[in-house]
Amino acid sequence: MNKITLDEQIRCVQREITYREYVYPNLCARGKMTVGTKEKEIATMQAVLATLKNVKYDEDAKPFDF
Repeated sequence: MNKITLDEQIRCVQREITYREYVYPNLCARGKMTVGTKEKEIATMQAVLATLKNVKYDEDAKPFDF
């Protein structure tokens, strides 16, 4: 398997957050998920995204090795 880059991981998590923001309210309306669970799950993925972005920033900010 090829290496999955940080940019690819970030885009994937962004898509997942968008998906959850679209799907989870319907699950709550149908009684399949609580609002608290919805909020926690979306917040968790937002934290994952923030972590990946921080790692990317740190990687980009590293000086070149000579």
